[in-house]
Amino acid sequence: MSSRNDKFYLKLALNLAKQNECLTRENPSVGCVIVKNNKIISLSKTSINGRPHAEANAIRLANRNDLKDSTIYVTLEPCTHHGKTPPCTDLIIKNKISKIVYGSNDIDKRTAKKLKIVLKKFNISTKQVKMKEITDFYKSYFYIRKNKLPYITAKLACSNDYYIYSKKNKNITNELSRKTSHLLRYRNNAILISSKTLNKDNPFLDCRINGLQNFSPIKIILDKNLNYKKNLNIFKNKKIRCIFFYNYSSKKKLSVLKKNKIKYYKVNLDKQNNLDFKEIKKKLFKLNINYLLIEGGKELTKSLIQKKHINQFFLFKSGKNLNTNGQLKIKEIVNQLNKKFKNKMNLDVYLNKDKVINYS
Repeated sequence: MSSRNDKFYLKLALNLAKQNECLTRENPSVGCVIVKNNKIISLSKTSINGRPHAEANAIRLANRNDLKDSTIYVTLEPCTHHGKTPPCTDLIIKNKISKIVYGSNDIDKRTAKKLKIVLKKFNISTKQVKMKEITDFYKSYFYIRKNKLPYITAKLACSNDYYIYSKKNKNITNELSRKTSHLLRYRNNAILISSKTLNKDNPFLDCRINGLQNFSPIKIILDKNLNYKKNLNIFKNKKIRCIFFYNYSSKKKLSVLKKNKIKYYKVNLDKQNNLDFKEIKKKLFKLNINYLLIEGGKELTKSLIQKKHINQFFLFKSGKNLNTNGQLKIKEIVNQLNKKFKNKMNLDVYLNKDKVINYS
């Protein structure tokens, strides 16, 4: 098989992996394509929540008689270790697949660079074809595995003249931009805001795209003294988990959270007398939150960028100016973004010249 064909099938596998990106919990999202005699006989991806793995799904969907002497293309080195499921290499050996082509080595020490050693005695050949698109795709997974911390995405929406609130209209950006913003909620395990934003905006913090409501993220609230107001919208939907981080509170405030079946964790303060965000990140990782979206206000966002807690940032920028109707200008934050992040990309331009700028 030529290198050109290898890259073609790996790109197809990558497109499959992207479908469940960030939805596979602690496992990476992997794409898999099985080929025999230059024909695709099966393809699949890692299941939502991380199991079964892509290889297991693709093998199960194939005609077993076709698998012998086939080639399997996967975006990430197949696992060779026993975890919550048997290693994918066991299935590859059992079905007499003759060759594996993969894009990236795994970072998991239980599996990393062990594929060739495990399969050599079964005369199954292995080949790595490095591709920048695949390496970039696994950037967040590698970060999570290496640092044992969640990968953090933050966002803000502003007018063309950089205001984040309007005196007249609740929404600054258009409907297409807002739907894209909800896709970010769908793509993340949890969404975090400050108590200031909670009390001012009274948000639901759910995913409001038809068919994706069940993927609404866990709600995380930073509320140092538990100053939350009564009758908030986040209390109304008890199907979606909610967690408060605080430092000081009355027993009465804690009892209200307990009554609403909301988890709460006490954390220390940092040198600026704010909740220690390093401590919060470690706790979130222990709670199996690997992908965190922050929809903070001006001050929280500014602080987290300055302290380098943000891995990537989405700026939703309207094509319209608010002028005297605008409140809270974030030009300083945009300057921070341009200074702190190496890569800046305009993802798209929407109606009324709305655009999304991705910083990574």
